[in-house]
Amino acid sequence: MELDHHIEQYFQRRYTNDEILAVLAEVHGVVLSKRTLERILREKRLWRRKGKTDVAEVAAFIKAQLQTSGQCHGYRWMYQKCWINGIITDRETVRVLLRLLDSEGVDLRSRNRLRRRVYHSRGPNYVWHIDGYDKLKPYGICISGCIDGFSRRLIWLEAYKTNNDPNVIAGYFMDAVLIAQGCPERLRVDLGTENVRLAEMQRFMHFSEGQLEIEHVTFGPSTGNQRIERWWLTLRSQCAQFWMDFFDKLKSDGYFADTFLDKSLVQFCFLSTIQAELEEVAFIWNEHRMRRVHNSRSPHGRPSIIHAVPQLYGATDYLYRPSLEKIEACLGECVYKDFPCDEDVFHICVGLMSEHGLELTNDVYKTVDLYVRLRQLINNELLQP
Repeated sequence: MELDHHIEQYFQRRYTNDEILAVLAEVHGVVLSKRTLERILREKRLWRRKGKTDVAEVAAFIKAQLQTSGQCHGYRWMYQKCWINGIITDRETVRVLLRLLDSEGVDLRSRNRLRRRVYHSRGPNYVWHIDGYDKLKPYGICISGCIDGFSRRLIWLEAYKTNNDPNVIAGYFMDAVLIAQGCPERLRVDLGTENVRLAEMQRFMHFSEGQLEIEHVTFGPSTGNQRIERWWLTLRSQCAQFWMDFFDKLKSDGYFADTFLDKSLVQFCFLSTIQAELEEVAFIWNEHRMRRVHNSRSPHGRPSIIHAVPQLYGATDYLYRPSLEKIEACLGECVYKDFPCDEDVFHICVGLMSEHGLELTNDVYKTVDLYVRLRQLINNELLQP
């Protein structure tokens, strides 16, 4: 039954009973009493305090996560990840296991807190903050992200071979518009050519004859794009730092020379794995519970719920619904992801993999072997007279 599936899904995201009821009513149009919800949870044997996963299994999961970018996670993030993956445990168990399995990482994550500026947004979809993340760009991986200013829900987080093509960034924007069934009241973007097309589309979708023209795009320096710039720190701590160190090691070992070929091979071998990690990071972020912050005007709670049910936080949804004709006109101007790297390099790699019986897997370290092997085969062919 679809209702039972939704309830189980929200339970696994660690929603409280009140949060489950609110989301069911607002998003799915299903109104239940708390007693009915509790009965359904009992029938499905969904308990928060009973039926916990064996500690050995929890430890095995955490140990596996520590082999990749999971080594960047603190215990709160790892605890959320456990629940998302169907592992029922408590936060204290995760904290103790992380201390035992990764004591060095726990010590490295102990930092002093920063004093932040006070930020305020009127409601969900009032401002979307858009920016590019270039820490992996030296290795050919370009990331683009968008976050809602009020709820802090991630709208998109995409890795590709470019984040400078305005038509590609516009494609991310229009995909988000289709999913949300509308566009935000305002966009906050940097002063760069990559944002020109989506700014034009935002203005076009809001334009209406006979109405007072209001600016729906705010341009400014990257340092002032506070919401997304702050979130890049989270991305770095939970995912990107692992890949920065990983590719730096590849470079120091002599397997990356900052050439067109090496960047294309990194894109071919690692782009899909990095995109999968970005999607996981975005999902966990959207479902985690933000703590109350002193002297902050932003609501605390789960970004996904704040975004879906703003009435609980005394706010209004500012989503604007343009006509279908305007959306279709914008979609026709977008460019979408195709080949992960240069098309010629892609076909060469596919041919060599078929010829030599090579496979692209989800195992990061096996993928390194594939990268090194393809690099060797292509360079040998280039050196032949």
